[in-house]
Amino acid sequence: MTTAKLGTFDDLLAMTPEPLRPVAVSLREAIVRLHPEVSEVVRLGDRAATYGVGTRKMVEGYAYIMPHAGWINLGFYRGASLPDPEGLLEGTGAAMRHVKVRSLEEAARGEVIALLAAALEERRDALGG
Repeated sequence: MTTAKLGTFDDLLAMTPEPLRPVAVSLREAIVRLHPEVSEVVRLGDRAATYGVGTRKMVEGYAYIMPHAGWINLGFYRGASLPDPEGLLEGTGAAMRHVKVRSLEEAARGEVIALLAAALEERRDALGG
């Protein structure tokens, strides 16, 4: 079994291009507003922070923040099953989808917050809590 290199959100921010740092912080703040008791696990090897109802990434995680050079991926572990009337979600995997967030304005969009809320609700419902 391999051990993932864990870190803090500040460690992840240090790996994030300077202009995108406020975007990552804004997305994290939105998650915490929706889910104050959220479990945050930062895996530096993945270059991502996972948010969930527990610490198990693929079972209890519902969203992740993954910085790239020109945007932040706000990812959803079961995004393919989320309602997405605006067509924001990208990806072709069996379950995972993401939204590319490039600005504070995009991070604050009601449609982005609605995706986060739906992802959290899906995990709570699926895990009975």
